Amino acid sequence: MHNIAFAGLGAMGRPMATCLKNAGFNVLGIDAFEQVETTFNDQATSSDAKHRYLADCNALFIMVVNAEQVRAVLFGNNAGDGTTSSVVSSLKEGACIVQMSTIAPSDAAGIASEVAAVRPGLHYIDAPVSGGVVGAQAGELTIMAAGSEEALGRCSKAFEVMGKAVFVAGPTAGQGAAMKAVNQLLCGVHIAAAAEALSLAEKSGIESSVMLSMVQGSAASSWMLGDRGPRMIAEPGEVTSVVDIFCKDMGIVCDSAKVAKAFTPLAETARQMFVASSERGEGKLDDSQVIRTYRLLNGKG
Repeated sequence: MHNIAFAGLGAMGRPMATCLKNAGFNVLGIDAFEQVETTFNDQATSSDAKHRYLADCNALFIMVVNAEQVRAVLFGNNAGDGTTSSVVSSLKEGACIVQMSTIAPSDAAGIASEVAAVRPGLHYIDAPVSGGVVGAQAGELTIMAAGSEEALGRCSKAFEVMGKAVFVAGPTAGQGAAMKAVNQLLCGVHIAAAAEALSLAEKSGIESSVMLSMVQGSAASSWMLGDRGPRMIAEPGEVTSVVDIFCKDMGIVCDSAKVAKAFTPLAETARQMFVASSERGEGKLDDSQVIRTYRLLNGKG
């Protein structure tokens, strides 16, 4: 696998694509914003040039915001109909589509079926990631992949460049997304729990920095507490992942649980805290700032 395309050059996608480029892959960047695309490719790329490249492309990696954008990348304005102008119709026979965005398991399975209906000769891998922007920049993401052994084998070198670990969820599209939903359940609940604990300390008159230092060194610690905690007790500033992303992700978690008929009350509660923060106009703040909603409820806002 040498010629690849990477669609979605945002906060996560650009460093992932850059890691692949730095590792020696030929990478064509594709983005909804023409200037972003041009900057990554070092030149403007016409629609015809893209389709010629895709015709000799071994894999298309996708890292966008939601399932609607995934379908837009693959099918353009003709989602699901496989017209000759679409990206999915232009890909080389036998190429791999590697969908790495966080979407619902039902959407992951549905998109795989839509691709298979118009291009049965393509491979489809459902491979969301965890690790955030820092992990993407360092090439140390955790990749949760679902696909055939053949397809996973073809993409193994690219996965090694972008990630520190690959966990195979199963052979079927949707299983990778389900694994990511479980991961995001814990991430969202841990952030909300850390915010709740630190806001309780503030309400109790305990110095936030002292409280954070204590719990970071105790059995109560977690990766999310260590990462988000310092930003929770500081003024809003650095943004690594916004509140609105967790509104979306926890929505996927809760909706997936309903489909599976699973009981997830902690996830539902955490989701409501993120939604409340977003509805208060703070959706673009770092997700650690969900603590501001706790402070408001505690009369400390």
